[in-house]
Amino acid sequence: MTMVYADANRSITERVDDLIERMTLDEKLAQLGSFWIYEVLDGTVFSSSRAQDKMSHGIGQVTRLGGASNVRPQEAAVIANQIQKWLQDNTRLRIPAVIHEECCSGYMAFGATVFPQAIGVASTWEPELVEEMTGIIRRQMRSVGAHHALAPVLDITRDARWGRVEETFGEDPYLTATMGVAYVHGLQADSLQEGVVATAKHLVGYGASEGGLNWAPAHIPARELHEVYLLPFEAAVKTAGLGSVMNGYHELDGVPCGASEQLLTHILRDEWGFDGTVVSDYFAIEQLRQHHRLTDDKGRAAHIALNAGIDVELPATDCYGDPLRHAVESANLREDLVDIALRRVLRQKMALGLFEKPYVDVDAVEFDTRQDRAIARKLAQKSLVLLKNNGILPLSGDTRTVAVIGPNADSTRNLFGDYAYPAHIETLIEMTQQADDTNVFDMPIPDKVTDVDDFIEAVSVRAAIEQVLDKEGQIRYARGCDVNSDDRSGFVQAVQAASGADVAVLVVGDKAGLTDECTSGEARDRAQLGLPGVQADLVRAVHETGTPVIMVLVNGRPVTLEWMARDIPAILEAWFPAEEGAHAIADALFGEVNPGGKLPISFPRTVGQVPVFYSHKPSGGRSHWKENYVEESTRPLYPFGHGLSYTTFEYAGLEVTPTTARGGESITVKVEITNTGNVAGDEVVQLYTQTHGASVTRPVKELRGYKRVTLELDQSIVVMFEFPVNMLAYYNQQMQYVVEPGTVDVLIGSSSEDIRLKHSFGLVGPIAEVKQKVFFSTVS
Repeated sequence: MTMVYADANRSITERVDDLIERMTLDEKLAQLGSFWIYEVLDGTVFSSSRAQDKMSHGIGQVTRLGGASNVRPQEAAVIANQIQKWLQDNTRLRIPAVIHEECCSGYMAFGATVFPQAIGVASTWEPELVEEMTGIIRRQMRSVGAHHALAPVLDITRDARWGRVEETFGEDPYLTATMGVAYVHGLQADSLQEGVVATAKHLVGYGASEGGLNWAPAHIPARELHEVYLLPFEAAVKTAGLGSVMNGYHELDGVPCGASEQLLTHILRDEWGFDGTVVSDYFAIEQLRQHHRLTDDKGRAAHIALNAGIDVELPATDCYGDPLRHAVESANLREDLVDIALRRVLRQKMALGLFEKPYVDVDAVEFDTRQDRAIARKLAQKSLVLLKNNGILPLSGDTRTVAVIGPNADSTRNLFGDYAYPAHIETLIEMTQQADDTNVFDMPIPDKVTDVDDFIEAVSVRAAIEQVLDKEGQIRYARGCDVNSDDRSGFVQAVQAASGADVAVLVVGDKAGLTDECTSGEARDRAQLGLPGVQADLVRAVHETGTPVIMVLVNGRPVTLEWMARDIPAILEAWFPAEEGAHAIADALFGEVNPGGKLPISFPRTVGQVPVFYSHKPSGGRSHWKENYVEESTRPLYPFGHGLSYTTFEYAGLEVTPTTARGGESITVKVEITNTGNVAGDEVVQLYTQTHGASVTRPVKELRGYKRVTLELDQSIVVMFEFPVNMLAYYNQQMQYVVEPGTVDVLIGSSSEDIRLKHSFGLVGPIAEVKQKVFFSTVS
């Protein structure tokens, strides 16, 4: 007779209840734990003896089958099936495992498609394309037996010093929420039976740390926490059915996020109705003991985390293993607290369909197809932001001699972000080379790791330009300097290459990753925001040759460009554009595509400005009463939403109806956009509001909607926004979420500072408390 929990015709609730009743304490705890994939491998081969050591009672999750090994896609699928088969054949209850992976810029595995890093994806201002991207990630992950994605990153970041800026969607809660919701929709699909569980991270305020330092405390007032930092997470839960959440490493007002019952239970579950799983950031439960010093006991750390609401310990079972079992057996922790987390884990496994279909078709694995790469190239093209152009771009057809210079000019590795496969393999390699006392995570080291070369097909910017020019052009290449060193010995060659050329393309910026030589990425925070090393001096040396310079930034955070923004003729921000990025850059330089991306984060003039962001309060953003710093303007170098084009756009005919409205009603905004230039191009129409007469101070501008449109020469289009008045609600002095009477300015523009048209309407009626939040406007 089929047991209830194995009967797909019974409800998930019935099945989970039945299964929990059958489980021993060891079997329960196993479902709350995890292990690294290489802990059950002998090289690249699944080891039954190692599996017996790691999952004799079952296992909750397997950590990064693709991302922490050197197996190829079909090998990964074989190993995934072997893990599930071992659990079927060798455990009493035959509970399948969830395999989780990273996918910030694509499934982080050998041979998987790598898309532009998240900050570049945000620069597209095109959520539909984001959902298409994550649909590809979902297909690739599912094909090799992975079910749980540790993405998207929904942290709001306004401090460019922080190393993980590149993983975020930038400074604005509305833009981040729209991108995040699209990301979740693409991953989870219409049903988890076909989808992959998305994980929003890192709840909450991780990107607002002291000094831009990783893991450092964040100091965020309650109103700002709810209106800015929590909003993207709340939107993902309430509008996208988010499946999982990960805690932040840091603390808020003395409480580590991984220990916060207020965050992980009261807000997340009780207020928002979240019914998925909460997974710990890697080693975050042990951090409660070792880093935050809340306790000297691993069992107590486990108790704190469970009580707060963390269901699964990642990346390996530590505190949720023997320490948690001893806590339960000694009656220091109630077993029903374990059961609460266990129930969520089992429900999600059943929702994924793993009990019915634990295996994958190895022969059906197909990575990085022509269609996949086409989307990667489209995203890379649309992520490019033209920061400055004095008319030198696009390069004309008679350009014959191009000097291609810079540390990122002939590098494929540096086109990729910190959560791409090569960066993490480098991390494992570094760990094998360093002494144990430098391994801050105290994690086991894999027996074997692979080199990062040839992990996926890509070309450098130099090679892409050579392909465009073919035999008709001449390329002069010089590296010039390293990404981050004091060595200027290559300057002579760079100057020689630039001298007499038609144009010099300088490809400068960062190397992303987690290793010591990287200048962007997790734990690679910076005190200065200029170009790393001597790259700025290289730019100056080439500029002084008199050859026109085009600077291409391949980097992960806003940089202080100092004199370059004034003197260099053209600057193209490419972020980390990934596998098709070099082609996208060449397409833009030679006019095959017209850059139309917009900045998702403001560029400061100097590190002393940080944080600089567009939606500051009326009393912020300047020094009263003198306006500027003694040494520098207080305005950003390039504002949020900025991005130029090879064409021009005219805005006209703004209509805002009705002229008055109250809570529960809607406002319609219409505006006509015309391409008035000489070529087709994309424009991102941006809608901001400014509220007057509120009982608490409101930002000087708030993004309420946007639309990226493509216009042919002389083409006009009417863009219409409809946004509910309840979108304008905020937390009053009593922390009630309300719409209050007042006046609202509607601002339409090409950036947060380039406002083209303005209209106003009145908010009337009594103060209205909003019970159901509205996150997004609709646009057509």
